[in-house]
Amino acid sequence: MHAPQPHLDLVFAALADPTRRAILGRLKRGEATVNELVAPFHLSQPAISKHLKVLERAGLIARGREAQFRPVRLNAAALAEATEWLGDYQRFWDESLDKLEAHLEDMKREEKRNAKGPGRS
Repeated sequence: MHAPQPHLDLVFAALADPTRRAILGRLKRGEATVNELVAPFHLSQPAISKHLKVLERAGLIARGREAQFRPVRLNAAALAEATEWLGDYQRFWDESLDKLEAHLEDMKREEKRNAKGPGRS
């Protein structure tokens, strides 16, 4: 059993919301102001700000300070822990599917041998 990973919990909780995932998708193209993020989502500025706070608490975004603007930018490095965690399960499924494929190939070979009948090669 793995030790508790509170940061990972925050990341997955943040990613659980489709609006927050869409915000991250927008930030992949470059930093944006809160007002720029409000427009495509048809949400109020306070609603977007709440989503941004969740993303910021999870470390998925960072806010800068440039004059009176506070640009928001993606912090993709925060996804590394989640990617690593998911990678463990990807390896599990890859290995499981490889074993299943090998087993099915063995079954096909056995079926072909049985179809030839006894004493036939």
